[in-house]
Amino acid sequence: VQLVESGGGLVQPGGSLRLSCTASGFTFGTYSLSWFRQVPGKGLELLSTINRESRSTTYADAGKGRFSISRDNAKNTLYLQINSLKPEDTAVYFCAKYKVPNYYCSGYTCNKPDKDFDYWGQGTQVTVSS
Repeated sequence: VQLVESGGGLVQPGGSLRLSCTASGFTFGTYSLSWFRQVPGKGLELLSTINRESRSTTYADAGKGRFSISRDNAKNTLYLQINSLKPEDTAVYFCAKYKVPNYYCSGYTCNKPDKDFDYWGQGTQVTVSS
């Protein structure tokens, strides 16, 4: 199993980015997926989750409003569109795969990094600065 993020970089405040996560080694359309981010010295922060057929999406408080998750099962790719970027969005962004196939959970007890996910990408750095 491999997850490879791309699309990060240096962007000015107010700009936009679309991050991609290309997957291989598993049946992509069977699993829910999530985006997280992490700043140095802090833990992983959940942004958004999408179910296997894109029928359900969830946004954590950190991901509401300016973030949009999507996926293309034909291309084995997960996306995160980020608009109106702010300096506080500077972080490493990770995609992660659910452990359990055909499962999606949107409650507050769900989507815990150490419990619900088994594979992670290496991350892509997003830096928002003028």
